[in-house]
Amino acid sequence: MEDPESFLSEHAGKTLVVDEIHKLLDPSQLLKIAADHYRDTKIIATGSSSLGASAKFKDTLTGRKLELWLTPMISDDLIDFGMKSLKKRLLHGGLPPFFLTDKPWEKGYEEWIEAYWAKDILELFRLERRHSFVKCMELLFMQSGQIFEASRFAVPCEISRTTVQTYLSILEATYVFHVIRPYNTHLPNEIISAPKVYAFDTGFVCHFKEWNDLRNEDLGYLWGHYILNEMLGKLQTHSINYWRDKRGHEIDFVIRGKNEEVTAIECKWKSNVFEPANLKSFRAKYPRGQNYVVASDIDKSFKKKFRDLSVKYVNLDSLIKDLVLIKSNT
Repeated sequence: MEDPESFLSEHAGKTLVVDEIHKLLDPSQLLKIAADHYRDTKIIATGSSSLGASAKFKDTLTGRKLELWLTPMISDDLIDFGMKSLKKRLLHGGLPPFFLTDKPWEKGYEEWIEAYWAKDILELFRLERRHSFVKCMELLFMQSGQIFEASRFAVPCEISRTTVQTYLSILEATYVFHVIRPYNTHLPNEIISAPKVYAFDTGFVCHFKEWNDLRNEDLGYLWGHYILNEMLGKLQTHSINYWRDKRGHEIDFVIRGKNEEVTAIECKWKSNVFEPANLKSFRAKYPRGQNYVVASDIDKSFKKKFRDLSVKYVNLDSLIKDLVLIKSNT
């Protein structure tokens, strides 16, 4: 494959799956030649989570590629594996080797961290302070879903606040953490800059929190992570925010639409625990858009009125179908 033209000529007209493509000296060269001169040859190119961050890609391949972001297991994958237990998916996470074990694979998480450091971080970013980087990553797993403040990580990781920000940028670029930024229009009492940081996989959260059995409050906490994973995988978008004001009112996820419409999504493990106060505060500022409560115990969607506020209660599958329609109309 170091001689792209000879390789492609030999396999013309076939469908090729090229894994670990970032190991090539210039992976974009192979793909560019294939797209321009071997159009009857189809290539599925896969690599590490940091594929897009690799300096080896000397061409962006604009107009020549279709990108697909592969997240940990989504609901369709649970069906394909013949599994009905969402609790196991939340505890074990969505990486198949971890999910398929009978009990959480403790050693596997440590091996994954070592491989990530060796293959992604050292090779692409050439960081030297392994202890500080891994410590920062572990703390982020433990505080997943919370508002991020760099100063809280500087002392335990023995690094500066600026270095913490650099580490987070690397972790975001390699998709180990999702940085969910606050939605705002710079109104006086809105949070405008502090992001929330979500781990890419619930299994790692449970591992670093040392959870072996999940309580109801743990399920509710992980449910939000799972919903985010489903939205990222099905919608293939990074345009997901959260909302919070300085009085503590908060919406789990918001998605900007057209004509000043904003979809508000509240995540509840059980539908009967929803209270509308946060949503009312949000809609007082942004009155246009759909309101959703997505819960694990809903079979059929229904609507409920809280005075002039209409809320649609849905399961995760119905939420995604509605969001796909909203996205297509935007």
